[in-house]
Amino acid sequence: MDASQLIARASMGATVGGLFRSRAAYCRDRIALSDERRSLSYGQLNDRVNRLANMMAASGIKPGDRIAILSENRSEYTEVQLACAKAGAIAACQNWRQSDTELIHCIDLVNPSLLFCSERHLPTIKRLGLALPRAIVLGDDYETLLAQSSSREPAAAVSPEDGMLVLYTSGTTGFPKGALISHRAMVARTALMYADWRLDPEDGFVAWSPQFHLSSADLSLATLLQGGKVTIIDGFDPAKLVSALAVERVSWLVMVPGMTDRTVAELKARKIVPKGIRLVGAMADLFQPQQIAELTTLMRSPFLNSLGATETGMAPASKSLIPIGHAPSNVDKQQSSFCEVRLVDENGDEVLTGEVGEFALRSATLFSGYWNAQQTNLQDFRNGWFHMGDMGRRNADGTLSFIDRRKYLIKSGGENIYPAEIERVLMASDRVEEVSVVRQRDPQWGEVPAAFVVRRDPSLTPEDVIAMCRGRIAGYKLPKAVHFISAAELPRSETGKIKRHELEKRLGTLP
Repeated sequence: MDASQLIARASMGATVGGLFRSRAAYCRDRIALSDERRSLSYGQLNDRVNRLANMMAASGIKPGDRIAILSENRSEYTEVQLACAKAGAIAACQNWRQSDTELIHCIDLVNPSLLFCSERHLPTIKRLGLALPRAIVLGDDYETLLAQSSSREPAAAVSPEDGMLVLYTSGTTGFPKGALISHRAMVARTALMYADWRLDPEDGFVAWSPQFHLSSADLSLATLLQGGKVTIIDGFDPAKLVSALAVERVSWLVMVPGMTDRTVAELKARKIVPKGIRLVGAMADLFQPQQIAELTTLMRSPFLNSLGATETGMAPASKSLIPIGHAPSNVDKQQSSFCEVRLVDENGDEVLTGEVGEFALRSATLFSGYWNAQQTNLQDFRNGWFHMGDMGRRNADGTLSFIDRRKYLIKSGGENIYPAEIERVLMASDRVEEVSVVRQRDPQWGEVPAAFVVRRDPSLTPEDVIAMCRGRIAGYKLPKAVHFISAAELPRSETGKIKRHELEKRLGTLP
């Protein structure tokens, strides 16, 4: 190997495993990871991760092999992710909330060489009847294997473009897709978040959302690469979450509408003042303005007006914050650092300022494509840009407005209607608690908007809902049907977002 090759190799960039090794050496006695069963220092966590990576290698796991994980939130989940990073393997993080058919698809898609499964989800694996080479149950079996393995640093050669995680995207019109996240992308995501949000390297993170999801996976790993403490909670539990906030300084407290009211009620009931939260919330478009004002006041933290995705990290537009106590009249966003953003039409041409187009992105935070989906990758990465499927508008002042997901577009008699436009109008009323607008079949117009509304005011009528919109949006965008529903009846994802496609199924719009 000549000098230029050596220089090129050294210049390729860092890997997650290498960066964690360095951080563990520097913060050896600092608490790195904590759940209900144990707390681990950086030194202890690095030791366990090394043992697991060496066990994988001794079992025949090679760089690039996929390791499936099916488990609730727990410290071993992060250990498996970090061990894969050091061994050069890829952790395929399974969504335990999926149907059997979806789970079979997601596991078969990556053809794993090894599966880690918790006791809680072992009956699922047995029921699925998959032909897996080997399965290891988290608990006594797992601990025995660690104790028998070496704690030396693994010898696997890993490069920044190697895959590290597969995180699955929701399947609204078909099976979920597996987004491959490289070491390069994870390091870039860490750098972007700490730069744009001005986080303190010692800020901690409370992982309550599922560890198979972007919000927990990205922030947990980013926190550990910076020297902070990750506190793991087994799912959304307001009492446990608020107890953690009372004693831990937190970088970003992920909050979505379905969880916010319960967290606020718990804070008020126990009269707890958070120890310190740098940012709270996510995707302000989903919240009522007054809900943002109340949440930020109680948390004593500004609201993160974000726009990102599993495929992109917190790019393209997650730099702006909503001040404490402020009820915003608009939620226009600021473009994230270290990325290029275009808004393009169906031909890939950039639209003019003020016009609606699809977000197209170039950034080091981008994923490496969908696993085993060549045609989808060719389509979504056309012209050298990743096309996100989100529609937006660049304003005269340079800010970006999120319009809606392209797949939610309602085509009514030749007109384009974006559900989020209607939702924002209705969410501004204190008579409405929550709303989701979906498409409904119509014999005359093909599709029309229908609103599912959670009432804050029991006297609210369908006529009232439509009257709220009249004069504030075009007449053809008015909901043609209003369905009242309780908050508990709204179908939600693992992080609390409303599943519009399930509401559409109720209306017979989808099969």
